[in-house]
This record gives sequence, structure tokens and C-alpha cells, in this order.
Amino acid sequence: MPDDPTKPRNSDALSVRAKSDDALPQAKTSTSEDVAAFVAKARALSPHAPGARGRLIFALDATMSRQPTWDMACALQADMFREAAALGSLDIRLVYYRGYNECRATGWISDSSKLATLMSKIDCRGGDTQIGRVLTDARREAVTSGVRAVVFVGDAMEEKVDALCAKAGELGMLKVPVFMFQEGHDAVAEQAFREIARLTGGAWCRFDPGAAAQLRELLRAAAAYAAGGREALLRLAKTASGAAQLIGQMK
Repeated sequence: MPDDPTKPRNSDALSVRAKSDDALPQAKTSTSEDVAAFVAKARALSPHAPGARGRLIFALDATMSRQPTWDMACALQADMFREAAALGSLDIRLVYYRGYNECRATGWISDSSKLATLMSKIDCRGGDTQIGRVLTDARREAVTSGVRAVVFVGDAMEEKVDALCAKAGELGMLKVPVFMFQEGHDAVAEQAFREIARLTGGAWCRFDPGAAAQLRELLRAAAAYAAGGREALLRLAKTASGAAQLIGQMK
């Protein structure tokens, strides 16, 4: 069920769970007609209209190396809601991948304690990156329910970069910026993350391993944008370094 994204422990449950709604489907290639259709539909939704609830996709790499950062993100996610509360409102959709071909998402959550509870039930497991499926989910949500921004936190990229860039370009057409927050200094990940950010009109920022203060500032800035748009981010940038980093890159 979407509100409990934990993975079952036995093989029988796993075979059933793979068919549930919160397991994200594999990406499919889009035609030019598909692209035109979802752009038109997304614009009609006007997610940036005055008074609309801000919607942020919070995507995390939950492979084995990420456990320390996952725990840190659990502690910091409430800051995103607090930042947004001063500007309006914010709904967050948690998306994560881990293990063998497992990529899941929650429904839209408007309560920080509920999100923290869900995150506390998820443990990190070894596996390859699945950033493409995160971007595919973001595109679908942008069309069906409106998304103002995507935050991705990770340290690696093990996919075909051209395929990721194609998906990022579609999000750019929808005017959904992706904020790529990279932990560490992996050069391959940096190149891909920077390009995804550029194509979507978002931003790439690095934070040091275990640096809670750095990640907190970046998440607060992303929440400010999702809740209040560019003007809110500009105001925050006057006093917060994370917001200044983001606005300096956004087109």
C-alpha cells in the first residue's frame, strides 16, 4: 500500500508486492506525440498557480552505501516542512530505490511526522542505481498531479547517461527543476548530475559525507522553491547559503 513502502521479508510476499501500486514501473521510450501530449496536459494543470499546494518529489538512493545519509535525511526532512510552512503548504512524495530492481514511492504526504515514520521503516540494501525510474515517476506525476520540483540525493550513477538526459529534457519542457544533491566526489556521478540539473533548469550541489548542516540548507532551499516558487528562493538566498547555491544555477 502506498503509505507503507517497506519491502516484505519473504519470497511469497515479495512476488505479490512487486505487483502493488507503489512499485514503480520500468521506463518506456516516449514518442514526440507523447511528449507533446503530456506537456499540454501539465500546463493545463497550472501547478504554479497562486494558492496551489506545493508538491515536491523527494528521491533518495537507498543502496547499501547510503545508510548513513538515509538516517541523516530522516532527521532533516522535517526542516523541509518547517521551511514550507512559512510560505504556504507542501506535499512530499518519497521515492527511493534499493536492492535488485526495487524502486518504490509513497503517496503525497503533508505531515512531517508521517513521512519520518515511513522513512524509519526502510533499510538500505545493495544494488545498482535506478535514477531513470525516479525521473520517469517525476514526469508522470508532473502530468497527473503537478510537481514544482524534484530533489534527488545520491552518490553514484550506473546507468546510460544519454537515456537519463532524455528524461531530464522532458522534465525541463514541463518546467520541473531537478535539484541534484551529490554526496562525495564521484566524477561520473557529478557529470551526469550536473547535466540532469542543467536540462531541467535545476541545480547541482555537492555536500560532504555526513555533513548534516550542508544537506539541511539544501533541503530547506528546495522546499522554499516548491512552496513559494522562485521569489521565495530569492528571499531565502539573502540569508541562507543553500538557497544562494541553487538560485545561482537556475535559469
